[in-house]
Amino acid sequence: MIGVGLIGSGFMGKCHAMAWNSVRIAFGDMPEIRLVHLGEANAELAARRAAEFGFARASGDWRAVIDDPEVDVVSLTTPNQFHPEMALAALRAGKHLWCEKPMAPSFAEAEAMAAAARASGKVAVLGYNYIQSPAIRHIRRLLDEGAIGTVNHLRVEMDEDFMADPDAPFFWKHEAASGYGALDDFAVHPLSLIQNLFGRVTRVLCDMAKPYAERRTEAGGRRAVETYDIASCLIRLETGISGTLLANRSAWGRKGRIALQVFGSQGSILFDQERFNEFQLYVTSDRATEQGYRTILAAPQHEPYGRFIPAPGHGLGFNDLKTIECHELVAKIEGRPANVIGFDDGLDIERTVHAMARSFETGGWMEVGGEW
Repeated sequence: MIGVGLIGSGFMGKCHAMAWNSVRIAFGDMPEIRLVHLGEANAELAARRAAEFGFARASGDWRAVIDDPEVDVVSLTTPNQFHPEMALAALRAGKHLWCEKPMAPSFAEAEAMAAAARASGKVAVLGYNYIQSPAIRHIRRLLDEGAIGTVNHLRVEMDEDFMADPDAPFFWKHEAASGYGALDDFAVHPLSLIQNLFGRVTRVLCDMAKPYAERRTEAGGRRAVETYDIASCLIRLETGISGTLLANRSAWGRKGRIALQVFGSQGSILFDQERFNEFQLYVTSDRATEQGYRTILAAPQHEPYGRFIPAPGHGLGFNDLKTIECHELVAKIEGRPANVIGFDDGLDIERTVHAMARSFETGGWMEVGGEW
């Protein structure tokens, strides 16, 4: 049996709770999951969310979740700036950890988290659920098989419009304490796909922008925006592949877009997270008279789609990806092969993000892992 503690019950906290509730139903090869303890900012909210999510106990102090001897694994879904203290406490208490991305606002904090994970001997993974998509998994298989030849270039864009309205109020993601902005709030997800499919980034050139320099406050005043909603980067991978990475939190009309374009010597692959139950494949091995992009719909043949739906083309959802990620976490805890991004691999993503930020500050190319 695995006892679960949850800290934070907002958007991602609810996603984690739904995953823990459904993972055994979807996969079957699971130990018993017991939802033990939920922690929130105050006791009243914690009690309400625990009743809704199915947790046995609730506390208005996150430390009580970590101190609970019946909690084996902690789901950490609080805002970014709270990750370091909570993650370090959980790992030092001997708990496995499922922490939402990014690791931390500063690289030193992320390094401390990775060191604590290594010292603990416990499983510590990050919430990069997009790598769990059946389509992405099959794209990786096609790349491994050489379906489009040698990859030479890739382009990745992540766009949403939840910050596109200039009249929207200032909130915590506009504070410097939360990080750089789109770079670490958003770009880490495309970087997780790049790392999972192609390997590590070695060199970067980055520019960042603020479409709105200030926002109104709830009190009726104005406050300067401290983070950047737009990031545009040139990247070079350890394999020699060149690419671009673009992220924008103020892109009207884009709701959950992660657009991946992969170009090889014998074809190309297109994928968009807004339509993540399909991808497009172009191969030069087709006759010239029929060459063109074919759309491939997700189906039971694209594992683990069939764990959820027995019929092709019906489509999975965002929360299903979280359930797949939960299954991989439990597999890792049990010592089985697992497709996860642990804290050391996550630290490489953080290292890339901070190199991008340093590139913006200096105005030049930056080596990932260099002095900055």
